[in-house]
Amino acid sequence: MTAALPSQSAPLPLTSRLVNVILSIKPLALLAKHNARNMMIKRAEAIGVYWRQEVQALRARGEGTTFSPAWEEDLAAVQNPDLVYPDYYCCSFHAYEEGNLGWEPAMEVEVAAHAVHARIWPDGGAEGDTRLRQSFLDILKEQGPEDPQAILDLGCSVGMSTFALQSLYPQAALTGVDLSPYFLAIARHRARTGRQPNSLHTLQVMGPKPDAPAPRWLHAAAEETGLPDASFDLVSAFLIFHELPQSAAVQILQEARRVLRPGGTFALMDMNPRSEIYAKMPPYILTLLKSTEPYLDQYFSLDLEQALVEAGFEPPTITCNTPRHRTVIARAR
Repeated sequence: MTAALPSQSAPLPLTSRLVNVILSIKPLALLAKHNARNMMIKRAEAIGVYWRQEVQALRARGEGTTFSPAWEEDLAAVQNPDLVYPDYYCCSFHAYEEGNLGWEPAMEVEVAAHAVHARIWPDGGAEGDTRLRQSFLDILKEQGPEDPQAILDLGCSVGMSTFALQSLYPQAALTGVDLSPYFLAIARHRARTGRQPNSLHTLQVMGPKPDAPAPRWLHAAAEETGLPDASFDLVSAFLIFHELPQSAAVQILQEARRVLRPGGTFALMDMNPRSEIYAKMPPYILTLLKSTEPYLDQYFSLDLEQALVEAGFEPPTITCNTPRHRTVIARAR
């Protein structure tokens, strides 16, 4: 089915259009991605998150200094070999040419999250990512379902968002869906063993709860999960919609409505297109950001409220949970 797109907002600002022209020149785009990655690594290490050492410890899994063969076992356990990846997913994301389909991006998700979210608040630092996730949970606790028994985490990545949901709803059965089997392999390892901090730095993350049911990890597209109709009380999407073209975003909203029980809750946390931070972002920083986020313009111009209503939800409530993020809560009609 071809999803109908809601009407777009005003044309892109001049600065954003100029950045797009710059990024259309491949050597400049590659340079921007390189600079963006280096900036993230330097920021992480400046706040005490030792990017390279953390990733190397994860790669080795305490089995020396080389890549642990146990990772391939985790990959085989979660990967759906028959899955056909949508075209929009098979491109460069976050300065990785392979996008999300590789070990390097999967093993750098946690450290990157801490670097990216370190400056949300002036005093955030290494705890900025945890504060961001907690701000979402606080709104969900106030506006979301009281006692969900089945929760679906769309675009769960390496499980950080799934484990955060588990901390709020430890009694619930959680299912994490992601298109990257490499991300899911990391999630599976984290769920089975808990976070294994190395001796250099203990990242402030919400890890799996040992007394809660183990999440189920599903290698599938969020717009076509294959899960039964009306089988979840809560569907969550944490920081994935800015990585989607509008057609996929609308399809995912329709899929969320399909798998939700009547009266169930859809919760979305992502960048706030109306934040002044993005409107006033210096051109150089905006260039670095857009070089790593190929669908950012489409996300910023999506009429999310209209798309939700057209997908079968009641008009949503929208709450600013950080200076640059919003949480959107909608009930299934």
